[in-house]
Amino acid sequence: MAAIVTHKFRIHNAEQFYESFGETAASTYYLYIGRPQAFSSVTGGGTDSAPPTPNDSMSDEYDQWREMIAAKKITSSDIQFVVPRRNWTSGTTYDIYRPDYSATNAANSTATNLFSATYYVMTSDYRVYKCMNNDGNTASTTEPTDTSNTEAATADGYVWKYMYTLTSTQTQNFLSTDFLPVTDTLGTVTGVSASTVSAAAVDGEIRQIAVTTAGSGYTNGSYTNVAIKGDGSSGVCTVVVAGGALSSATVTTQGTGYTFATIDVANISGIGGGSSGVLTPHVGPKGGHGKDALRELGAFYVMLNTSLSGSEGSGDFIIDQDFRRVGLVRNPYNYGTTTVSSSSTLSALKNVTFAASPTPGTFVADEVITGGSSGAKGKVAYWNAATRKLYYIQTQWTGLTTTKSMTAFSGSEVITGGTSSAQGTTSAVNNPELAYHSGDVMYIENRVPITRASDQTENIKLVIEF
Repeated sequence: MAAIVTHKFRIHNAEQFYESFGETAASTYYLYIGRPQAFSSVTGGGTDSAPPTPNDSMSDEYDQWREMIAAKKITSSDIQFVVPRRNWTSGTTYDIYRPDYSATNAANSTATNLFSATYYVMTSDYRVYKCMNNDGNTASTTEPTDTSNTEAATADGYVWKYMYTLTSTQTQNFLSTDFLPVTDTLGTVTGVSASTVSAAAVDGEIRQIAVTTAGSGYTNGSYTNVAIKGDGSSGVCTVVVAGGALSSATVTTQGTGYTFATIDVANISGIGGGSSGVLTPHVGPKGGHGKDALRELGAFYVMLNTSLSGSEGSGDFIIDQDFRRVGLVRNPYNYGTTTVSSSSTLSALKNVTFAASPTPGTFVADEVITGGSSGAKGKVAYWNAATRKLYYIQTQWTGLTTTKSMTAFSGSEVITGGTSSAQGTTSAVNNPELAYHSGDVMYIENRVPITRASDQTENIKLVIEF
């Protein structure tokens, strides 16, 4: 059976995800960092220079929790629709916007669907345009600047449709090397007011006509008031014949209500007895050009932008340690409850507090620690000498006892560092703030190590494609 999931379904899913941050029964999402220990063949595979690809499995999800360091709540202001970034560059031939790209009707760039075609650009002024005409597949050499609600021609023969201008917030928070933000010109998803571009759009208008086949044997001349036929009305164009072939067709009245359109070349008055000429009117998107940028540009990507500053969250985000994983978790609980957390930050690390006497030694990051009476093992994530708290992870690779059990450390036992030989006597065994396995891990990304410092801020942009 032949079937396809359409781009409308993908955009719908992106919209539902976006709306889940702010609707009445909103979901709560946290960005988390994890994996303080190195990737290696004995700790799950991969290397720090070539991290392993995560598996979408229950066992892999369990690993995320055991290796999680901390999580930060994502707010509705941290999310934005985006599309692949395409900067306007002089000398580049851009595809035109047309509704019928396919395997048998590819774009100039060889794209076989609209959203793979290079039909939109962002200029140096952070303005976004759709290419409506590319002067017969020639290179663009004039950057578009017009911001009116109609199409605008440039000196290089291109015709552009202005869509929107990025705001300062969008450029600062959501513009990346690979993606650019999309403004909700219709205003129905993000709650903002519809743009003037959207308000000026005309449903079912015809703005461009392609000479699909030039044909031959026609009478040279310019033929005006040629009707654009189809299921719409009032569309009119001018057809030019040169050298006996169809040379161009220019829309003079856009008309309305077209979902398909055609031009009867053979019956144009006075054009003569030529043959094989085909003119293809380009039907616009539903609502008209500029009505709904999310759908016109294919915004089935959503970017989450989060910054981690030093040891924010009163030390939840530990410093002087590295992380190799970022991810997204939905609706996690506070430890020991079934209540979805609402805290701004959460520590996901277990820790023990040492007694003041005898004075504990200086533990070092990434060493294996062992409990004297419990036999428990863990791997040091962070040692806070001021609070006498030792933060650690326990995994199947570095947290098993000699009898292959994952055992909790106990109170009033001596813990010894395997590398530093430091020792401390526990006065309390503390749970993390985040309840393990309580939420849904929605996204996992393994990265090369990033070392955190007290004077450092990491800006993390996650892009999810639907």
